[in-house]
Amino acid sequence: MLTPPFTLHHPTTVDEACALAARLLDEGRPFDWVAGGTDLLPNYKWHIETKPDVISLARIDGLDAIQANRIGCMARLHDIAASEEVHPVVATSASKVASSLIRRSATLGGNLCLDTRCYWFNQSEDWRRSIDWCHKADCGTGADCRVIPNQNTLCVATYQGDVAPSLLVLDAEVELIGPSGARRLPLREFFQLDGITRNVLQPGEFLLMVHLPDAASSRQGAYRKLRVRESWDFPEAGVAASWIPGDPASLRLATTGLESIPGVHDALVAEHGDWTAPEARQALAEAVRGAVKPVNNTALPPRYRKAMVSVLASRAMGDLLKGA
Repeated sequence: MLTPPFTLHHPTTVDEACALAARLLDEGRPFDWVAGGTDLLPNYKWHIETKPDVISLARIDGLDAIQANRIGCMARLHDIAASEEVHPVVATSASKVASSLIRRSATLGGNLCLDTRCYWFNQSEDWRRSIDWCHKADCGTGADCRVIPNQNTLCVATYQGDVAPSLLVLDAEVELIGPSGARRLPLREFFQLDGITRNVLQPGEFLLMVHLPDAASSRQGAYRKLRVRESWDFPEAGVAASWIPGDPASLRLATTGLESIPGVHDALVAEHGDWTAPEARQALAEAVRGAVKPVNNTALPPRYRKAMVSVLASRAMGDLLKGA
C-alpha cells in the first residue's frame, strides 16, 4: 500500500509546535501528531484517517527524558524497558510491546495515545468501502457499527496499549500542552469511553510528559498479558497490579485490551478487602472478569478473553506476593 502524500512539519521547540498547531487549526487544515510513527504510519498506508499535514515531535530536545518520576512523550519503549530509573512494572510493560525492532522506534506518548483497533476498521480502504464502511470510518455515510449492529452512536473499537495499565496502578498523571496552554490531570481521567474520541486531547494538544508520584517508588507491581504471538502482538487482554508490600488495602488493578479504554478496578478491590489468601485472590480475579465487557472485534473471541482476565489477574496478584 502506498502512503498518501502529506506535508511533514519538524518543529524544534514545544512553543514552535504549539504555534504551528494553532496556525493549521486557524487555516482549517486537519493534522496529526507523530512520535515514533509505528502506529500512525501503518494506518496511513491503509488509508485510515489520513490527514494532509503531520507534525513530528522528533526534533524537540528533552522530550525523550527518562527519570524516576518523569518520562517524556518521546521516550522510546526500548529505552524505558532497559532503564534502571523507571518503575519496574513500567519497564516490564514497555518490554512486552510488539517486537524489539518496533520498541526502538515506538514511544511512550504514542503507546498511551494508541488508536483503538477493530477488525472492521483496521483494513484496507477498498475492503472498508466494500462493506459500506463502519461507524468509526463512515466517510460521511452514517454507517452503523459492524460489531454491534443497528447503532451508530458509540464506537466499541478496542484500546490495546500495554503501558497504560501499569501507569494507572501507580497513580500516574499526564501533562498535556497545546495552543491554549498546558494542563495536568490524572491518567485515569485521560481516556474517554468511545473508540473514536479515545481521550480528552483537545484540537492542537499533544501529550508532553508522564509524571509519577513519589509514593510510586514504595509500590511493587506486576503486568500479565495475553496475546496470540508472544513476540509480537497487541494485548488481547492485559492486567497490571501494584501494592505497598504488607498492605492488602493498597492494591490497585487495571486492565487493557478489553474495551475502548483501559479499566481501573478500585471499587472491586475495596469490596474484597484482604485478597492475599488463595480463595480471596480467586474471588477478586473472578469479580474483575465479571466487570469487563470485551466485544467480538479482535483476534480472540470475547468469551475466551473474558475468561483469561481472571487468570491474568490472579497471576499478577500472585506475582506481587512472590516479590514481597
